[in-house]
Order: sequence, then structure tokens, then C-alpha cells
Amino acid sequence: MSQTESLYTRRARIALCSSTVAIASVLLVTGGAAFAQEAPNPQSPTANPPAAATVQAPAPAAEPTPNQEAAQTQTVEDAATDSGEIVVTGIRASLANSAKIKRNSTLIVDSVSAEDVGKLPDVSIADSLARLPGVTAQRLEGRDQRLSIRGLGPDFSTTLLNGREQVTVGDNRGVEYDQYPSEFFRNVNVYKSADASLIAAGISGTVDLRMLRPLEQSGRVFAINARGQMNGIDNLNPDSSRYGYRASATYIDKFAGDTLGIAIGVSGTQTPSQDERYNAWGYPGTGTAADPYILGGAKPYVQSNELKRYGAVGTIEWQPSEVFHSTFDALYSNFEETQRLRGIEFPLGFSDPVRSGITVNNGFATTTTFSNVFAVQRNDYNQRKAENLSLGWNNDIKLGERLHFNVDASWSRATRTDFLLETNTGTGFAKSGVADTVTVTQNANGTYRIVPTLDYTNTNILRLTDPQGWGNNGTQAVVQSGFLNQPKFKDDLKSLRASLNGEFEGSLVRSWEVGGNYSRREKTSAYTSYFLCPRGAGTGCTVASGTPTSAAVPTEALLGTNIPLDYLGVPAMLTYDPLYVYNNALNAAYDNRPSSLVRDNRVIEDVYTGYAKLSLDGDVGGKAVKGALGVQVVRSEQRSVGQIASVVNGVVTVAPADQTEKYTNVLPSATFSVELVDNGYVKLGASQTMVRPRLDQERVTQDVGINLTNIGRTPAGLFPVFSSTGGNVALRPYQSTNIDLSLEKYFDAGGYVALSGYFKHLTDFVDPNNSYAYDFSALLPALTAAQQAQVIAAGQTIGNVSAPANTGRGEVLGVEATISLPFKAITSALDGFGIFASGNYTQSTIKFASNPTQAITLPGLSKWTGSGTIYFEKWGFQARANYRYRSDFLAEVAGLSASPTYRTAKSEAILDAQIGYEFQEGFLRGFSILAQAKNLTDRPFITYQNDDPRQVIDYQRYGRDYYIGVTYKF
Repeated sequence: MSQTESLYTRRARIALCSSTVAIASVLLVTGGAAFAQEAPNPQSPTANPPAAATVQAPAPAAEPTPNQEAAQTQTVEDAATDSGEIVVTGIRASLANSAKIKRNSTLIVDSVSAEDVGKLPDVSIADSLARLPGVTAQRLEGRDQRLSIRGLGPDFSTTLLNGREQVTVGDNRGVEYDQYPSEFFRNVNVYKSADASLIAAGISGTVDLRMLRPLEQSGRVFAINARGQMNGIDNLNPDSSRYGYRASATYIDKFAGDTLGIAIGVSGTQTPSQDERYNAWGYPGTGTAADPYILGGAKPYVQSNELKRYGAVGTIEWQPSEVFHSTFDALYSNFEETQRLRGIEFPLGFSDPVRSGITVNNGFATTTTFSNVFAVQRNDYNQRKAENLSLGWNNDIKLGERLHFNVDASWSRATRTDFLLETNTGTGFAKSGVADTVTVTQNANGTYRIVPTLDYTNTNILRLTDPQGWGNNGTQAVVQSGFLNQPKFKDDLKSLRASLNGEFEGSLVRSWEVGGNYSRREKTSAYTSYFLCPRGAGTGCTVASGTPTSAAVPTEALLGTNIPLDYLGVPAMLTYDPLYVYNNALNAAYDNRPSSLVRDNRVIEDVYTGYAKLSLDGDVGGKAVKGALGVQVVRSEQRSVGQIASVVNGVVTVAPADQTEKYTNVLPSATFSVELVDNGYVKLGASQTMVRPRLDQERVTQDVGINLTNIGRTPAGLFPVFSSTGGNVALRPYQSTNIDLSLEKYFDAGGYVALSGYFKHLTDFVDPNNSYAYDFSALLPALTAAQQAQVIAAGQTIGNVSAPANTGRGEVLGVEATISLPFKAITSALDGFGIFASGNYTQSTIKFASNPTQAITLPGLSKWTGSGTIYFEKWGFQARANYRYRSDFLAEVAGLSASPTYRTAKSEAILDAQIGYEFQEGFLRGFSILAQAKNLTDRPFITYQNDDPRQVIDYQRYGRDYYIGVTYKF
């Protein structure tokens, strides 16, 4: 980062966050005096949402989580229509509904509400959530994906669908929001404090996706949406497109005297992206003039993605009387993502090329010429297919005037299959071909311009081969002209919940609730991989068996257009269809290395939760007070089934492994909301919460090393025979003691200002690099009888396992400020204009027992985040622009062999905008058009290493995205 850029970034950060905090503080002090006063809305609900109350009925069906139906039952549009005033819709209605949810909850919550049926205010759910206070998103393939809440990454939050915990098509627990079509949701709530009835809550927060309820709609609705998309970067691969589409339809109706309602929705999308990517292997050297940092290697490539998703949703709601209310929800999503990647890997400073012509500046080799370079050219194809099904059935029975019984059953299931194909070409096997001379020059953005001498489109010298001779099956060399990974994942969650709640009369303690929940989650991960080599003689792709070391690229595979990598200096590279090569030119040999075999595992979690709470609602000292006191008792039984594997003298030994762990947690919580002044609230939350570790950390599988030279040597602790790397079934959940405070002031003319603070004391924090003792007796058959006797006699069956453990602890402290202000609150001349802005500051100190003096960096934590939206909406016309910023953070990215790793990502600021018009009368009434643009700043995603922003590792440019769409609502 240049000095000018750094100064600009600091100023932007300080200005955005300081301004928001300053405005919030002033408005909290001055209250509503500076704004036009209007009569309070008589329809505003005052009941506590966790007590399951709504505007329309004093005792509706209870929901599995704190019920926000109270805020959804009557939208701003409905309220305006009933009173005969001008209808407020779109952006203003969305913000007003979100404010109503926030105001009426005793919990600290922020929400996104749909602008209309089938229309959240952004392109995706993650886009919308990233605008909320304290919520940020990491971009993957140009799309917002990994959410962090209050500085804690996706591993510390949970996602619910209509109050029910959900499975994921991802590798672990973190939900990938691409699996949910945004058109299907009425509200998305982010709870930042805890409640005893909020099952499966997270430490950082809980995201609850809420589908609409047909009986709450005023009448029949039929809406259709269609939208086209174009990426600002032209096709980077000839077999891809930069154009996409999105279409959806929603039908809502009521029957049988408005006692039976249905809602049906379907959607389809095809989303393209074009990514220019650069990856550096690192920088050997010490950063001095004599030993400068030098580019260790680079992998520039272009990537074209196409995401196809089809989804359907259905809701049946039946309320034949005040005594019984039943709701059934179903959501299905099917998506397929195809990636085409082409590029060249240049082994440089970490390999053995000859260096010359070195120019050094500020400790970096800014220009270097490498000779004797043997590059690896890649034509890859990745395909990912996934399905997601979620079913839920909620029934509420009124047993008496003040007594309700509720039962809720749900099933969530996700499956995913990947096909990850790599193919390699080069000038010869194991550095035996024509060598290249490459000159690299450092660019201003930290990347390097790479100028080769060879023509990388010349089929006379480029062949299917293993250019570096990297292939090895664990015992001997193989000709690795490619590699195929085919992982499969299945995630299944069944849950049954029951609760009994009642009301007290004439007391501050307004109601009580007791309940229980049982859930069983089972995640299966199965991995299959193959070495790919040229067809011909030999077995197992091994060199020793006579496998051909190279083969010509089939003419039929060539696409006729060789793509350039000119954005980094490579004029062009050989471009072919990797699927054709895989099907017609390569053989596959099963990968049975121990590290590959032990990846298969199952994790099963049986969780029994009981809870009880008392809800408060009344006056104390003339002030309106609401709140809840409660406790959860959670009994967990977690089990993992897998295998441990090792290799001795070329023989692979596999043994089954099965381990179960049981434990109990007690989680108290308390929330209070006091209306100190008219429409001014102080909200306080105190709680103990937990979130379970990553599923891959709970696996029992182990990759074992056996050191035969240590057999019989003592002491056994210093001379282990067995060692291993694996998971830890005995892991406990992360624990957090939380204090949350929120000051909120709502204005009669609309809008609000809020200032919140939070403190989290974290314990049982998982150290991924810890180790523990393990009994390896199951692997004794890998040794001879004599060796087994020696090991047993010396007590060497116990070895060391490198695995995660709960050894960390620390604190997270932060403050966030929000202002939602329609400018009509200042003067009627500005009616239609408004802003929504927020700023957040978070700091953390987390330390592990293995290194108690050094604090770690929390993944996903940006110390400074901010978002600001300015909008205009009136007479059917709407326009808005949003700018969001986050400072440096530790990002999770794909490392070697696509395994997750962490790198520091540079700060980024992104600008989005949209403009549209809805016809208000005539035969086009209900018809609207909308144009949107994302990432107008064309901000790249950049990571670096060693706390040195000059040592750039990843540089990914996604370009701008443009959308134009139409909606027609009958």
C-alpha cells in the first residue's frame, strides 16, 4: 500500500466511523426535539417478541425462536393502506420494517426486510447482511460469502431457517448463503444477544432467515421477476460467458374464509464471473540488500465461473380457529457451479533456476531474470453439484385462555459432489524438456509482471506430462500429468422441539415458557482421488512400471483460441478442453496414500436441550420494562467414525477408529429493555453462550507416521514410534460470557439512532496446533511380531497426535453505532431522501496455552468496519448508493491442494448503486424496472504474508457486475 493510499484509507475509515458515532451520540442526547413531531403509531406492537405475541392476536402460534412475526404481521405498506395515507413501499418500507423489528425486541437485533414480495434489497442475502452494523462479508469468486459478526468469523455464528438450525453444503458448519434464493425471504434477522428459547445460538450472533406467512398477506399476490446480468470483464476463457440471468415467481393466496393460506415460489439463476488471479508462492530472503526478498514462484491464471441454481419453496398455513395454528414449510435448492481455470505455474526462487539481472529496492528484488525455468501449464475444470432440502412443521395448540402447547419438527439435508480436475502440460518430464528464461518485474500493486521467452502455445514442444516431476504416491515416483479429486459430503439434521408457555395476570412477570429440543446431526465426508498419467504401458502411473512420461495434446481437444495472460505479461498459453483430455488421453490410478485414505469420516452429534424462561412486561417506577430471564441445559453426545492409516516399507495399513464424547453445558441468559424516555430504550443483555467447533476438527481420523528406528528405545516419551496428525473428538464448544448494551432512540417521523457496546470473555477457544497423547495399539499389526513385542515392552504404543484442543482464552470488546434517518424528519422538503449508516470498532486478545505471551489474530476480524447508504424514493422512482469499508483482516482462502489456510487480507472499500422506477397507475401499474451495479470501485481482493503488505500472495480482480431487471406484481 502506498503512503498516499494508506493516508486516504485511514482518513476514510476515521471519517466514516467517527461521523457515525458522533451523529449517534448527538441524537441520543438531543432525542427527538430536533425533528418534526408526529403522533405515535397506535399500531406499534408493545409485546415482547420472545413471548410470541403479535399485533393481530394476543396469543398466536409460538415459534421455535424469539418470534419476530409481530414485526412482520403488519408491514408499513399495509399500515399506510389501512389509514388511507400514501403507501410507503420499497427501500423506505424495508428500513421501516427493520426498525420496527429492532424496536420491539428485547434482544439486540438488526434486520433486513424485503422491499416487496420476493425482493430483498440486494442481489444476495449476504450482500444485504454485509450492510448491517457489525456484519462484514469476505468475497469468494467475487460474491459475498463468509460472514463475520462483531469481529468473529463464520465459525462463531449459526444460521437458522424459520428458527431452525440448518445444515450446509460447505465443508464445515458455516452456511453458504448461495444455497438460499433471496427471493424467498421476508426478513433476515441477526440476533446479537441471547435468549433461553433461542436454540443453537452462536457466540457472535445468530442469523435467522424468515419466510413469509400467507395468512398475514392482505390478499392474493402473484409476482414475477426477471433480471439479466453482465460482468464488466469480457470472457477470459473461450468456453465461458460473462452473461447471466435470474428469474423468479411467487404466488400467495388465502382460502376457506382466510383460514388456509399457501405461498409458492420458484426461482432460477445463472450467475457468471470472470476473475483475473495472481498467486505468489512466497518470498525467500531476509529483506536486505545482500539477500533481498525474491519471488519464490507464481501462479497467474484466469478463472471463469458459472453458477446455476434452481429453487422452490412452499408454505401451507392453516388456522381454523383461535385454538389451533399449523404451518408447514418446505425449501429445495439445487445448484451447480462450473469453474474453468487456465494458467501457468512458474517455479522460481524456491526452485533451482539461475538468477541474474537482479535490481534491489527497499529490500525487494524488483527485477530478476530466471533461467532454466520449467513451467507447469494448467488447464483445469471444476464442477460442484449440490442439493439442499429443508422441511419444517410447526403446530400451536391453545390449551386454555392463557396456556399454549407448541410442537415443531424439522429435517434439513444437504448433499454435495465435487469433480476437481487438473491437467498439466510442459516441455518434458521432470525438467527434461526445453528450459525457459523468465524476467519478472514488480508492479506498483505488489504483483509481478512475468515475461517468458518460450511460446506457451507451441504444441511441438508442449506435451501432457509432469514438468517438475512432483508426482509421488507415497512410496515411488508417478507421472502426474494431472490429478482428480472427487469429494462427497452429506449433512443431515433432524430436530424435534416442544414447549409449553403461559401467561400471568396483573404481574410484571407476564409469561413463562418451558421446553425441550432434540437434534441429531450427521455429517459424512468421503474423499476419492486419482493420479492421472498418459495412456500406454505401465501400471499405477508409476515411472518404474514403464508409464509413458509424456504424450501429445490431442488435436481434438484444442479450442482454437489460445487465451492471453497479458494482464501479467504472458502473451498467450495453450488452451484446450481438459474434459476431453481426461476422457481420451489420460489413465487414472487410485491415490491410496495414508493422508488421502484417512480423510473419510463421519461426525454424529446428538444434542438434548432443555430450557425455561420468564418474560417481563410492565411498568417499574413509571417506566415501561420488558425482558426475559432464562436458562438452557445442553447435553451433548458427539461421535466420530473413521480410520487411521500408515505406510511401512511400502505397505499401507488401515485400522478403524470410533470415539464418543459426552458433556453438559449450562447457559443462563437475561435481557432487559427499559423505555427511559418516549421512544428511547436502554437494552441490556447478559448471557453464557457456546458454539461447537468446526466439524473437521471433531473427526477421529488420523494420518500416522511410524518411526522404526525408535523401536525399543526409552524413555518412550522422547523416542516415540507412532505419531499422527488428525482431529479431536473430545473437543468442547467455544464458550463465551457476554455483556451487551444498546441505547436506541426512535423518532416519531421515522428512523432511529442506536449506540451499542459489547464484551465477550472467551474460554475453551480451540487451538488448531495443539497435541495430545493417543493409544496406537490398533496399528501394531503394521509391525513384525518381534517389533510388536519390543514396542509393548517399552510402553511405546502411546504416541503424540497433533490435533486441536480447547486451550485458548481471551476477550473481544467493541462498539457499533447506527443511524437510520429519513430526511422528512428534518423537513418535508426532503421527503423521499434518507440515509442508513453504521460504523463498528472491535478489538480482541486471544491467547493459547502453548504460547501464552502472544495474542493471535481472530479470523474474519476487521478492527474497523463501516457502511453508508443514501437513497431517494418517491413517486415510483428510487435510487440509492451504498459504500462499505472494512480494514485488514485474516481471511480463509484455498491453500495447497485446496485445503483451507489463513492469510491477511488488505482493507477494501466497495461501492454499489441501483436506480429504478415503478409505474403507479394505468395498465402498467405494478410493473417496475431496476438497474443495479456492484463493485463500482472494481476493488480487488488482496492478501499478504508476514504482516508485510509488500509481500502480496493473492491478487484477485473480479470486475464490476451490472444488472437490469423487471418485476410485475398482480
